[in-house]
Amino acid sequence: MLDALGSAIVRGSLEPGAVLRVEELQQRYDVSRTVAREVVRALEGMGLTTSKRRVGVTVRESAGWNHYDPRLIRWQLDGPGRAEALRTLTELRSAVEPSAARFAALRASPEQRGRLRALATRLAGTAKARDLGTFLGHDIEFHHLVLTASGNPMFGQLSEVVAEVLTGRTGHGLMPPEPRPEAVAWHAEVAIAIEAGEASRAERAMADIVVQARDEILELLTPPDR
Repeated sequence: MLDALGSAIVRGSLEPGAVLRVEELQQRYDVSRTVAREVVRALEGMGLTTSKRRVGVTVRESAGWNHYDPRLIRWQLDGPGRAEALRTLTELRSAVEPSAARFAALRASPEQRGRLRALATRLAGTAKARDLGTFLGHDIEFHHLVLTASGNPMFGQLSEVVAEVLTGRTGHGLMPPEPRPEAVAWHAEVAIAIEAGEASRAERAMADIVVQARDEILELLTPPDR
């Protein structure tokens, strides 16, 4: 029920100003009042709706949504607005992840530095094997570790956002069959630079990763000239 309503709001099937009533939702989805209210609370928590007595549950304008919520990101990537969602998410990554890599080089613990090197090695192996599922798992862990190793908890909380972007990219066929060698090499470069405490080098390599991801996504989403 939550996925159905959330997706409908994100797609625009339920437009801003549309009013939903708990009783109607109960009947439509054949659920109890308790379940319907839990779903409404979840939608309100994401900023998708607001509730008022004697009015009902009203769909909000997108400016009021919590765009960092992983479920909302998933619905956007699953819908017709995927290209725009990927554009905005890639811009966010471009702004944050290179800085996170810089600070990770300055602040990461010895354990975190070692784990990054190990993950870079695993990324190289799974890329060569064209095992995109395992590659994705290592990639998510790698970027999560860089964000948390930055020592900035606000960066760290973006890990789920980045994970959804990486998952959506793979799930929607926006990855090449074999991850490009230069991208794999840049992950290794980030890990080596962080391990060595070379902040500028780590920042540059992470910027290269995000820029290439952006270009690959745009290339696959842009219709060919006729």
